[in-house]
Amino acid sequence: MNLGIKDKVVLVTAASKGLGKAVATQLVLEGAKVVICSRNLESLQKAKSEIAKKTNIEISIFTCDVSDEKQVKRMINFIIQEFGTIDILVTNAGGPPAGGFSDFDIGDYRKAVELNLLSTISLCQKVVPIMQKQKWGRIVMMTSVSVKQPIDNLILSNTARAGVIGFMKSLSNEVAKDGITVNSICPGYTKTQRVENLAKAFVESSKGTIDDFYKKLESDIPMQRIGSPEEFAQVVAFLVSEGAGYITGVSLKVDGGFAKGLF
Repeated sequence: MNLGIKDKVVLVTAASKGLGKAVATQLVLEGAKVVICSRNLESLQKAKSEIAKKTNIEISIFTCDVSDEKQVKRMINFIIQEFGTIDILVTNAGGPPAGGFSDFDIGDYRKAVELNLLSTISLCQKVVPIMQKQKWGRIVMMTSVSVKQPIDNLILSNTARAGVIGFMKSLSNEVAKDGITVNSICPGYTKTQRVENLAKAFVESSKGTIDDFYKKLESDIPMQRIGSPEEFAQVVAFLVSEGAGYITGVSLKVDGGFAKGLF
C-alpha cells in the first residue's frame, strides 16, 4: 500500500530508542524525510547509525529536551531552514517514574506534566501554524493505554498523559478545517526499555520476580504476548498517511486487547 508520504518532512521526538525509534525507522522506509531528537547526543548518533544500517538512508538528528521551550524553538527553526516545512509531527517523551500516590510530591507532578503534556503543547504551538499555511498536516501524539485504563503504580503517567488526550481532542476539532488530522496512539505493553524498567520496579517493590512480572502481564493480555515496536510503528505510519485523511480526534489503542473498556 502506498501511504503517500514519500518526501514528507517528519519530526519524531524522543526517538533515539524504543517506540520513537521504531516509528522513525518505519517512516524512513516509507520514503519520508525524518528528523529525530533526544536529549542525549550519543544516543542520537547511535540511533542514526542503526537506522541507516537498516534502511540505507541517513536521517537528521537534533539534540533537544522537549520540556524546554527554547530548545524546541531552536529545533523547529533548524528543520525549517533545512527542509522548508514540517508535514508530520509525532510527539513522544519518556515516561515519568513508577510509583503510587504516597511516593510523590507536587513537584513530581509538575515535572510529569511538563514532560508529557506541556512538551506536546509547545511542539504543536510551533508546528501547527506551518501546517495551517500549507493546508496539510498530520499530528500523532504517542501516549499510553493508561489513558484508557489507568495502570497500577503509574500515577504520574496516568495523570499527565490523560491531559494529552484532552488537548488532542480539542486541537483536532479546531484544525480539521485546515486539512490537519490530530490523533493519539496508545501503546500497551511493548518490548521496550520502558517495560524493562517497570519490571525492575516490580521486583524492587517486593511483588515478585522478573518472570512473575512478565507472566502477569501476558495473562492480562488477550493475545497472551507483549507487542513489538515494529507492530506499533506500522500503525503510526498508517495514521500519518494520505489514506487516513478522514481520521481525526481518535485515541487508538495498540495493546493486544489489554484495556477492557468499550472505548
